[in-house]
Amino acid sequence: MARFLRSPRFLEIALPIAAVLAAFMIGGVLLWLLGANPFEAYWVLLGGAFGSVSALAATLTKMTPLLLVALGICISYRGGVINIGGEGQIIVGALAATAFALWLRDLPGWLLLTLTLLVGALTGAAWGAIAGVLKARLNVNEILSTVMLNAIALQLMNFLLRGPMLDPEQIAAGTNIAQSEALPRTMWLLRLAPPTLLHAGIILALVLAVLVYLLLWRTTIGYRIRTVGLNPSAARYAGMPVPFYVALSLILGGAFAGLAGAVEVAGVQHRMLEGLSGGYGFSGIVAALFGKLHPLGAIPAAFLFGGLLVGANKMQLTVQVPSALITAINGLVVMFVVASEVYVRRARRRTGREAAAASLQSDAAPVTQASTF
Repeated sequence: MARFLRSPRFLEIALPIAAVLAAFMIGGVLLWLLGANPFEAYWVLLGGAFGSVSALAATLTKMTPLLLVALGICISYRGGVINIGGEGQIIVGALAATAFALWLRDLPGWLLLTLTLLVGALTGAAWGAIAGVLKARLNVNEILSTVMLNAIALQLMNFLLRGPMLDPEQIAAGTNIAQSEALPRTMWLLRLAPPTLLHAGIILALVLAVLVYLLLWRTTIGYRIRTVGLNPSAARYAGMPVPFYVALSLILGGAFAGLAGAVEVAGVQHRMLEGLSGGYGFSGIVAALFGKLHPLGAIPAAFLFGGLLVGANKMQLTVQVPSALITAINGLVVMFVVASEVYVRRARRRTGREAAAASLQSDAAPVTQASTF
């Protein structure tokens, strides 16, 4: 029993759960210091996220962009790069999708929606390609380049929403609220549970999670991406174009984040406005980490963190605590999950060494017995 509890397989399952519990325990201490009852606050959070049909619909709505971003993070990680640019890729994907839909608003709704989502994904891919090419050709650190691209995308959004893309109704009213014109109703994503905001984007995200799994583990391209991520030197020795697959990893990661922006525009906001990204680019990283950077594991992880985002709003209104506390808890979860992953890797190496030592002893035993005669 003790050996099973120390086994990497058990630790790989138990430690992430323990990490979340530890993060919430520390969050409870913070709530107590803020003068709130931790048990009441967490009960409100759970009820706000999962306690009713409307709460579940809101959680699934938040889950959709989180899952799409997390899928891109999984691909980038498997390719050996770290994509911190989800926020910027969401913004440019949403901007491009909005501009395209308004430009060709007379197209049939199904065609306009399809092309709009495709434009969002391609724009996010192009934004990710900037960091990918810089990494592949000039070995520029992708963390720095993607963070800087986030800032550029934010300023681009501010310029467009206060100028070329500003809603004409806002100009006429003199309010000048930074938002675009509303998209044509014919291309809005189908609502699955009216009057909630839950839309068909969740189905798209779940299908794509399965497709990403098949891409990474059932195709030649996925095998090469994972090989480059695990051992670039061995991949280069095997004749694989390492720079190409490094860039491709960031391009695909950007495509999923850009698609998340387009889905958010077509399914929830129905226009481009400030704050549309909602921190999904960073929360998606947390979901990907908690899902063990596996596309199928990202599904329950995105659901959990979508619930946290929804429950945080309910907790803020009911218990009168800042919703930013959830951001702090997310950070604690990341820290503990990463620490647990390091511990699991060490346990796996230790188990491997013990197995190798046992194998050597078993091989040496016959030789020792033979030498006694």
